[in-house]
Amino acid sequence: MAAALALVAAPALAGDIVVPSGQAVTLQDVIWGEPGDEGLTVRFRFVAPAIARRGGTVDFAAAEADMQHLCDTYALPRVRTVTGPRPERIVIALSDRPVDFGAAAPEATQFFEVYAIDGDACRWEPF
Repeated sequence: MAAALALVAAPALAGDIVVPSGQAVTLQDVIWGEPGDEGLTVRFRFVAPAIARRGGTVDFAAAEADMQHLCDTYALPRVRTVTGPRPERIVIALSDRPVDFGAAAPEATQFFEVYAIDGDACRWEPF
């Protein structure tokens, strides 16, 4: 079983990524090589302050479009550059603040979506 490997992107290098809702998100980290039910999974975790429960301006419906956009235009092109075993699934995670992977953070607003790699696009899959 492959161990998960976290590759942390420095915020200064990642920069803000503008998504369809207009919010600017920042890459927090990428976790490669995580085994899943349907094969390898890669997680792209983003900080998206506008989804906050209090004072946030982006609701879940708008964030869903943002996550699809991030999968299609940000995550998928990077996954395609990987040599070796390719992931079958991409998880896009948005959090209103940085959260350690796997840590409980009840004060944080977090949204997650799972996508199958389907040719040149990400296809949403229910959990």
